[in-house]
Formats: sequence, structure tokens, C-alpha cells
Amino acid sequence: MDERLRRRTVLGATASGLAVSLAGCLGGDDEEIEAETYGDWFQNARNFEGTIDETDSDEVTVAVGSGQGLSYDPAAVRITTGTTIVWEWTGVGGSHDVVEEDGEFESDTYVDEGETFSHTFDESGVYRYVCTPHQTQGMVGAVEVVDE
Repeated sequence: MDERLRRRTVLGATASGLAVSLAGCLGGDDEEIEAETYGDWFQNARNFEGTIDETDSDEVTVAVGSGQGLSYDPAAVRITTGTTIVWEWTGVGGSHDVVEEDGEFESDTYVDEGETFSHTFDESGVYRYVCTPHQTQGMVGAVEVVDE
């Protein structure tokens, strides 16, 4: 094989391999991105189906006690700094609360439909929270906050 042709073949194969690798890194699989963001936080969650993008909203409502009463809906939401999350109780599943794992926010425990708790997120980051009475049953949630 001619030396120039061999060099072109090697360079072409190398470029193709790099393009495939780079596409995998840039595009990323949604599950891989979620794992990087939340780790195994949602491993036992009842209704986690990915992060809901609400970056265009000033206020977002999360249902407390959705489904069969033991989940937050949505389980994960992405917002921008300055956005307020309002957790609203459904009245299903007994008493619930919203407690951020590092103590950034914590609601009282409520049972009644229509009770609310809100928090405005002023700093970017990932905020993971639980319902303390039902955490072991998969009642967990997260808020991913990105800068505007």
C-alpha cells in the first residue's frame, strides 16, 4: 500500500473513532446525565421519569402525595435561580413533609389537601429532599437550579 494512502486510511479511521466518542460525550444518554446529576438518589423512587424542565417558569408547583400517595410530582424539576417551588399537598397517603437533605429548607408535616410550602432558590445547585415519614418507601425528590 502506498504510504500516503496508508496515512489517509489511519487518519480517517482515527477521525471517525474520535467523532463517535465525542458524539457520545456531548450528546450523552439521558440516564447517564441523570446519574451524574443525582447519583443513586432516585434508585428506589416511585415515579421518577427524568427531570422536568421548568427553566422558563417563575413558579413551579410540585404535588405532595401524588400517585398512590407516596410520591412527589414531578419528582425532579430543573429551574433557574430566583424561581419559587410551591409544594402542594394532595391529601392522599397520610402525613407528609418536604425536608432537604442538607437543611436548606424544611416544611411542617401536613395531611390536608391544599396545604402548601414554598421555597425560592437563589443559588444554583442540586437540592435533594425527602418526605421523612415515607423516605424508605421511595418518596424523594430533587430540584436542579441553574443560573439564568
